[in-house]
Amino acid sequence: MTQQRIGLVIKNEDHAQDKARDLIQKLGDQCVVIDTQAQEKAPIPDDLICIIVLGGDGTFLSVARHIENSGIPLMGVKFGEVGFLAETTEEHLYDAVKAVFKGEYIIRERSRLNIKVARKDEIIIDVDVLNDAVINKAALSRLASCAVHLDDIYLTTYRADGLIVATPTGSTAYSLAAGGPVVHPAVPSIILTPICPFTLTNRPLLIPDQTRVEIRLEGSPEDMILTLDGQEGFQIDPGDKVYVKKSQNSIRMISFEEQSYFKVLKTRLQWSGGRS
Repeated sequence: MTQQRIGLVIKNEDHAQDKARDLIQKLGDQCVVIDTQAQEKAPIPDDLICIIVLGGDGTFLSVARHIENSGIPLMGVKFGEVGFLAETTEEHLYDAVKAVFKGEYIIRERSRLNIKVARKDEIIIDVDVLNDAVINKAALSRLASCAVHLDDIYLTTYRADGLIVATPTGSTAYSLAAGGPVVHPAVPSIILTPICPFTLTNRPLLIPDQTRVEIRLEGSPEDMILTLDGQEGFQIDPGDKVYVKKSQNSIRMISFEEQSYFKVLKTRLQWSGGRS
């Protein structure tokens, strides 16, 4: 029987590279390095237990996009100041790896959103995101006008600097900075967060994750940008329609504790007044 391995994705940063070298030296042929930056995408080995991401949340999101719908579990390792997607820290990395090989872990499902952009009845973008899709106006542009329909029912037109559509996982990213709520990943929802809305009654909104969202850029300026997971940006036109719904393809994440999310949350947000 072929021995299973773990995959490693390493951020292009000295500290992460050094940590990876130490881990590779200990594991030998039990691990394989995966290059997510290569021009030609190589197939992911089918004998991997998981992929360990040595880097911050941005690196994790890029790996989530790279694996697409393969279903292979991911495990994030915290290196920076913020790491909401990290399950462990670098000082506990080797112990976490040993637990993975022993099968002593839990799989958590994280929902993704499917984002489609239609232009003149043609779908020009069709991707899944783990965190969010953000419609932003370019610098110095006038307010964006995003007319939102939920299951074909008109909700409102957000006149704002932009609009964030986020998953519960993405609730601690840009949506949080824009005043959105923190939502536990197990809560089946989609978050709509306007960015600096012109009308103060336009507040962040949680909707059921079975809702189909349609955004029409009515009256918006020409230079609008759609950013997906903070990784890739597309220029969109006033006549474009953005469709958002829950993706059929979730991301599987490795965890070691039942309530690890709350520990990560209070640590990253510096809650609890110093109590453990």
